[in-house]
Amino acid sequence: MQKNLNKIAKDTNYFLRRFISKQKKSELIVAMKYGLFSGGKKIRSKILLDIGSLFKLNYKQLIIIGAAVECIHAYSLIHDDLPCMDDDSLRRGKASTHIKFGESTAVLAGNSLLTMAFEILSHKDLDFNEKIKINLINKISESSGHLGIAGGQYLDLSYEKKRVSKKKIIEMEIKKTGRLFSFCCVAPLIIRKKDNKEIKKFENIGADIGLLFQVADDLIDYKGNSLVAGKKTGKDKKKGKATLISLLGYKNTIKYANGLILKINNKLKKYGPKRNNLSETLNYILNRKK
Repeated sequence: MQKNLNKIAKDTNYFLRRFISKQKKSELIVAMKYGLFSGGKKIRSKILLDIGSLFKLNYKQLIIIGAAVECIHAYSLIHDDLPCMDDDSLRRGKASTHIKFGESTAVLAGNSLLTMAFEILSHKDLDFNEKIKINLINKISESSGHLGIAGGQYLDLSYEKKRVSKKKIIEMEIKKTGRLFSFCCVAPLIIRKKDNKEIKKFENIGADIGLLFQVADDLIDYKGNSLVAGKKTGKDKKKGKATLISLLGYKNTIKYANGLILKINNKLKKYGPKRNNLSETLNYILNRKK
């Protein structure tokens, strides 16, 4: 598993470094690269490749799509760390982008990474017809804005120190984290021109994977080690964050997460052994320490 993740990270970063090197230089590139190449695990790209393998898609083309996803993810982390958001000074074991470069530069670097994702998906290096590219851009846009990451972050902040229902917490966590995983799951189906019913099914699978990832993240914050996690832990309780742990308790949240894995695997039963890579990734997500 770790070997596969390392290869995906290496190939994705190689594409991104080449892509950035071919652009005109600007003062923001240093801050953009700092937030983008900060040692992330590339789990979203791994999910994209796991689903892509079910449909026998080209590895190199999926790496390019994964590179766009990682730009969106990096933008969201840079903005999440800002003092007006989650106010985190540490990310992946080093100073957050706004600590290193200042708040205004961090905001602009995050914005630039967000827009670079669309540039990657519309680029000639991605060898698909224009309709497929437009559909991919449309779907990743939904995942990133008020219906996805931005909307989820808004709810996360507005729910602090409030008693929130399980339904609302799940809705928030799916927006904040699940929608980008949904894109990773439906991108291969968009490329294969599958019908809307099948796309909706994989969107829901992606939402469950994203929810699993967010629950695992909350578990790390609850009981994890700051040095291992590469970020401060115990923040959610201090800030009164609305999480499934705060509602269900630690043990019941672990049971809920295992139930999600079972649910996702059952939805993909028809793919037989071809889903083994994805099953391995799901177990990795839940048991990770950072």
